Amino acid sequence: METKVDPNKNIALYLQVKDILIKRIQEKIWAPNSLIPTEQELMEEFNVSRTTLRQAITILVQEGLLEKKQGKGTIVKTQQLTGNGRLKGFAEEAIEKGLTPKSKLLRIELKTDLYHEKSLLDIPENEEILVIERIRFADSVPIAIERTCWPSHIGKLFENQDLDRAKFYEILENNGIILKRAKEKISAINATLYEADLLGIRGGEALLETEKISYGLDDRAIEFSKVKFRSDKYHYNIELTR
Repeated sequence: METKVDPNKNIALYLQVKDILIKRIQEKIWAPNSLIPTEQELMEEFNVSRTTLRQAITILVQEGLLEKKQGKGTIVKTQQLTGNGRLKGFAEEAIEKGLTPKSKLLRIELKTDLYHEKSLLDIPENEEILVIERIRFADSVPIAIERTCWPSHIGKLFENQDLDRAKFYEILENNGIILKRAKEKISAINATLYEADLLGIRGGEALLETEKISYGLDDRAIEFSKVKFRSDKYHYNIELTR
């Protein structure tokens, strides 16, 4: 693992330090809620000035990876997953945050009576759709209940897959199916007792629900998903311009 900064590199020293610190957080060399070494210790390790070190740490505080605790020092924050308008799967988002994704399959079945979902996917009424429901975990903590609906010809790609580990978008891409765009709606809802039990929270607690239709390169709908996230573990960032 890279542990030294190189003043001869064409990269600012504080950015080199920042990258090393991120790697330590992602690889859990520094565990969540633990104190990182003192400024003096890090300055000596990297042979950089206090200003350089503070620039690197300030960026990580702004990005939500570190938190300054008055009278204690700087700690590694427990990571929240963040939606940001990019077309990514849950596992991709978790890995980017240095978390380990995992799933638990709740059910998988072919359905013919989900007419609303069929209309969204532009599927004839007499055709089946594949429904997969899973609990999604990050570092063994339940984060979301995920329900995805697929046209039957797409659903066949998931046959004989370990759906506790499968990354849907990766499977699609490995079979030449590339996602181009998606439409997503975000709502605030309250957890039912059943949902709360699955997520390890209390009934009635706030959830963040997303409904998404994903399209392929030919602009045909590939997936309809409804995901209910714990609001204490997931948030959504949207950048607005004018």
